[in-house]
Amino acid sequence: MTHTVDITCGAGAVVRQESVEAELLRRNQELTELNAKLSRAQEQLLQSEKLASIGQLAAGVAHEINNPISFVFSNFGTLQTYVADLLRVLVQYEQAEQFIANPEVVKQIAALRHQVDLDFLKDDVPVLMVESREGIERVRKIVQDLKDFSRVDAHQDWQWVNLHHGIDSTLNIVNNEVKYKADIIKEYGDIPEVECLPSQINQVILNIVVNGAQAISGPRGRITIRTGTGDGHVWIEIADTGSGIPKAIQSRIFDPFFTTKAIGSGTGLGLSLSYGIIQKHGGRIEVHSEEGLGTVFRIELPISHDDAEVAAQVPV
Repeated sequence: MTHTVDITCGAGAVVRQESVEAELLRRNQELTELNAKLSRAQEQLLQSEKLASIGQLAAGVAHEINNPISFVFSNFGTLQTYVADLLRVLVQYEQAEQFIANPEVVKQIAALRHQVDLDFLKDDVPVLMVESREGIERVRKIVQDLKDFSRVDAHQDWQWVNLHHGIDSTLNIVNNEVKYKADIIKEYGDIPEVECLPSQINQVILNIVVNGAQAISGPRGRITIRTGTGDGHVWIEIADTGSGIPKAIQSRIFDPFFTTKAIGSGTGLGLSLSYGIIQKHGGRIEVHSEEGLGTVFRIELPISHDDAEVAAQVPV
């Protein structure tokens, strides 16, 4: 009696088993990648919440500072008027000195004039008043810029804004980070208003400008900001004369938590969050850099929110 074995059937079962295992491995890999993306998204969300809290705190502090500054500014204007009136009266008294008959009184007035250096005071007091008023106005401007910058887009309201105003306000906020390292050069083009989330765009500008300043060491450098428009987009370029980014890591600079700074000097989320913000706006952000020569970041934004939504639906 002859027995036969269905080898074909056995081989098919093996193939099916291998196929199932391969599918399980593929699914497992997809789940692992999805979990990693979820973890990164959670970390970014936590960082965003932290930034929002800092923004609310800064807005509150700015509001508290703005109250006393407002009445000091008002009082200073009145004081400036009073001093001007007193100086006018003083001039009249000076002209009346020659008509004083008592030599002793004239002598006392002359001694007092010499003691207080009256001529110098008359020249210097108005100058001091003007400089002080300019200082108060600058404080008010910084406070207002801080309030504008730290405003939280709680309802995600898209607004038509002048990007140049936002850039100027942001530069005012980061002035202390930049002024000792670089000169800011503005080469603004003629651009239309853009529909965007202004405080988020300001955050992107802040991240790039501060990074550019930190990349400059040695001789004083330059940070040049250019703007222009074309093909339904507005573009912003921020170029620094810093140390540049090595080719080997340029593809990783937008990755979450990637940083070349020392431990404790940065979260590695600044450029990652900036990339996400520009994507949310349906725009693009690119970097061109050469070691030793500097770095240029180029941002392109759709002019209208409708265009941004269409662009966001197109796979990159």
